[in-house]
Amino acid sequence: MSHIPPTPRRDPPDGGGAWRGGRSRGRRWLIVVAIAIGLTGLFIWLSGRHPGAIDTPGATADFIRWLAILALVASGILASRTLNLGKAVRDLAIWAAVVAGLVAVYGFRGELMMVGNRILGELEPSRSQMLASGELAFRRGADGHFYIDAEVNGRPIRFLVDTGASEIVLSPADARRLGFAPSTLTYDRIYQTANGIGRGAAVTLQSVAVGSIRFHGVAASVNDAAMSESLLGMSFLDRLSGYEVRGDSLFLRP
Repeated sequence: MSHIPPTPRRDPPDGGGAWRGGRSRGRRWLIVVAIAIGLTGLFIWLSGRHPGAIDTPGATADFIRWLAILALVASGILASRTLNLGKAVRDLAIWAAVVAGLVAVYGFRGELMMVGNRILGELEPSRSQMLASGELAFRRGADGHFYIDAEVNGRPIRFLVDTGASEIVLSPADARRLGFAPSTLTYDRIYQTANGIGRGAAVTLQSVAVGSIRFHGVAASVNDAAMSESLLGMSFLDRLSGYEVRGDSLFLRP
């Protein structure tokens, strides 16, 4: 019996292979259209969430840049001869989740910053917490006192809040950090303190900043004896619109 070899299969001349290629290209176009629709929806959502923010020249330029990136990605997809649709959908889902997470962080950045400041304030009581009311809040320290981290003449100084002090009182060590030479000052101010009579030398601070609060030309004095902490007295506190202690928190109002 003679063996008849099988006839090799050929694509019909009417373009069966071309039909399959067309179907593949159609799927690619669907993915590109889905990406375009997703970016457009994101753009519209951001416009509603933050009115006016997307209309700025920088935001418009960023959106155009993302469209250019989309066009580049789309051209790569269309130029590919093979496309794993399942893998492409999975990758798109991953990128969509990343974008959604970034958008969520951006949308709630104010709330997240407030929560972060509150946590830091609990861990470090001398660090200010900005409240929605505009007040600065400080937690009471473990020793029952309030401490405030300030910036004096551009340098960080930690103060003990003392409403009994008529002005800011700098320790000799902090005075030296600010550029004063304690040995050259005239100590002609007499103070009655808990430890007895104290002497101080009058100086003027160029600026004192606590959080968003900043005052210029603040009266102060340099103590003639060593101190564990400089004192934040009334020459600063009196410039505030108000301050008060509620529970274990001190509130400063600009």
